[in-house]
Amino acid sequence: MRQWLLIVILLLPGCGNPTVLDAFAPGNELVVITRNGPTTYYLGANEPAGLEYELFQAFADSQEMTLRIKVASTIEEVFDTLARGEAHIAAAGLTQSSARDELFTSTLPYLKQHPVVVYKAGQFRPRKLGDLANLDIVIMQGSHHRTRLSMLSEIDPRIEFRVLETAQSSAVLSEIEANRADVALLDSSEFSMQQRLYPRVAKAFELKETLNTVWYLGLDERAPKWREKINAFLAKATNEGRLADLENRYFGSDADTSRIELFTFQRAVESTLPKWRPLIESVAKEFRLDWQLLAAIAYQESHWDPKAKSPTGVRGMMMLTRPTAKEVGVKDRLDAEQSLRGGARFLRNLLRRLPNDIGEPDRTWMALAAYNIGMAHLEEARRLTEGKGGDPHLWQDVRKHLPDLQNPNVYPHLRHGFARGQEAVTYVDNIRHYQATLALLDIPSQAISAPLNLQELTATADELLQWTPLSL
Repeated sequence: MRQWLLIVILLLPGCGNPTVLDAFAPGNELVVITRNGPTTYYLGANEPAGLEYELFQAFADSQEMTLRIKVASTIEEVFDTLARGEAHIAAAGLTQSSARDELFTSTLPYLKQHPVVVYKAGQFRPRKLGDLANLDIVIMQGSHHRTRLSMLSEIDPRIEFRVLETAQSSAVLSEIEANRADVALLDSSEFSMQQRLYPRVAKAFELKETLNTVWYLGLDERAPKWREKINAFLAKATNEGRLADLENRYFGSDADTSRIELFTFQRAVESTLPKWRPLIESVAKEFRLDWQLLAAIAYQESHWDPKAKSPTGVRGMMMLTRPTAKEVGVKDRLDAEQSLRGGARFLRNLLRRLPNDIGEPDRTWMALAAYNIGMAHLEEARRLTEGKGGDPHLWQDVRKHLPDLQNPNVYPHLRHGFARGQEAVTYVDNIRHYQATLALLDIPSQAISAPLNLQELTATADELLQWTPLSL
């Protein structure tokens, strides 16, 4: 880390004039340097996504500024860009450290996490720092974990580590899963997000240290004033629950998914999905749905088996009942195309029937719950939610009360009686997880190179896809 700081300091005399950056004012351009990745910023089905992206886009909107995004391939490049005065903000999942604070201005923390040691399940599991001796340890290039490991190496020379030439946590986890390393040190949010792609990689133990994730501002003399505006925005986002919602959406949707389920799904993605993906994408485009959402529903229903049959008589890729199939014009439930089109049409019908004041993504999650248990039961759950002081327009509130539909102290008093409310909760949770995983798997094919103009990116995506997805 000290060596990196020296390099940055040496760069300072040659820095560009910081006045090339606009002031924080309506109509001006906000320049952000970030990294491409699932926890930071990536191109989704037809629009940008990522926790960091959503946050700095919201900040730009709050300042009525246009947004220009630059993408770095390493953490060093993030800070080099900032030091040269070529970005207002570095927002790349950056952990606050005293070394970084010596040069740059940090904002209020917006995410708290912990360092985690990860290993491959079935291999030797270290349970404390002393167990890391003689193990092959890997970290990302530019990782703040390097300082900690260097200190540990001075105390115990048997603790050695390697730095991978990557700023992607997925590359680190790949080393573990492929048995090219024994353990890795990552931030908890990075691991939480990426574990769904690497089901064999598990947490060995968590360090007690709390890590603050912050944005950094560069060396411009206006940085302290910019910091005041950013901190006011972050404080408001925290108080209004926006940050908690983002954290839940990006890190919390698969908490109950076992590694065995993850592995089964990943195998199906590799072996079964390629056969059906073109058809799923075609049907999704026809009905203006995110193809990953439609694929996730089909996997939840039938594991992409067009001949699937349940004990209750539902059939096909989308497991349609006879009445539903008749309603959506499906004559042969075992025909994959008919089934997918019928399921997509049925979901669209449910989305239209929901009250207009339910926004996304809550609208999609509630439509999925209705797909599972019926609109009448969903509406009763929404009334229960409102009656108990919750917001019937928010999925997280309705989700808490869906299990009441099978509570013997509640359902006898409901107009439509008993429903498997907990099953509907699990149903939606699983689909959210599968959709998010498919989106992550698509990131390598949608890598973004710098420099990047957001308006141009959105326009290009719209030209290519020509439909608005229902996504996370």
